[in-house]
Amino acid sequence: MVDLASIRAPLFVPANRPERFARAAAAGADTVILDLEDAVAADAKDAARAVLACDFTDLPVIVRINAVGTVWHEADVAAVRQLPLAAVMLPKAEDPAMLASVSLKLGGDIPLIALVESARGIARVQAIAATPGVARLAFGSVDFCADLGCAHLREVLLPVRLQLVLASRLAGIAAPVDGVTVQLDDVAVAHDDAAHARALGMTGKLCIHPRQVAEVKSAFAPTEAEVAWARRVLASGDGAASVDGAMVDEPVRIRARAILTEVG
Repeated sequence: MVDLASIRAPLFVPANRPERFARAAAAGADTVILDLEDAVAADAKDAARAVLACDFTDLPVIVRINAVGTVWHEADVAAVRQLPLAAVMLPKAEDPAMLASVSLKLGGDIPLIALVESARGIARVQAIAATPGVARLAFGSVDFCADLGCAHLREVLLPVRLQLVLASRLAGIAAPVDGVTVQLDDVAVAHDDAAHARALGMTGKLCIHPRQVAEVKSAFAPTEAEVAWARRVLASGDGAASVDGAMVDEPVRIRARAILTEVG
């Protein structure tokens, strides 16, 4: 069983480009997402479905299928059910009953990543996160902004990202995966976006180019300064103490332990 909570930098690759599958796996990502949805034109969906595979890598493989209600959805479900996937990503996640139905169609043993990318999805995000079969949430931030007609800016999306984090925590599932950074000519933007997501409690970010992978993984890794701080905090003993001029008690030590757990 793949630990979906450990996924930090999953990389999308068009499912109709099998010559890119192995290259994507070699790019340093911790997971490859074969995309049957947005990356594949309507007239190429059948061909893409026919070349789905997992044997090109030892990494976990996820497939993003087409949404419920599309003409391709049922065939996608039938195809992915035959593969040893780490998870299936379902776009346009809006209805808990719909997610539960898809999970049953998959046999109940392939986890779902619910891609929340609309106002309706955010309105129901706590119920979506608590749906049996849903292992993790992901944020389709670009589609969400298109749905609302709002700008794709951090300050605009801050409350939405926090809703995803809160819903995941309440449901007891892994913290959510943030949406993509569309700017490709400056990988520092992906790093900064991932650092922002981490500060909010997210623990992964979708990547759309191999150059983004290392930057995203770096942003989610504790810095040397954070590790040093965590060690000082845990060396302060029990009860209230002062570290670096700030009060330390058990909630602070919980954060320190989490940081050191990440570095092993």
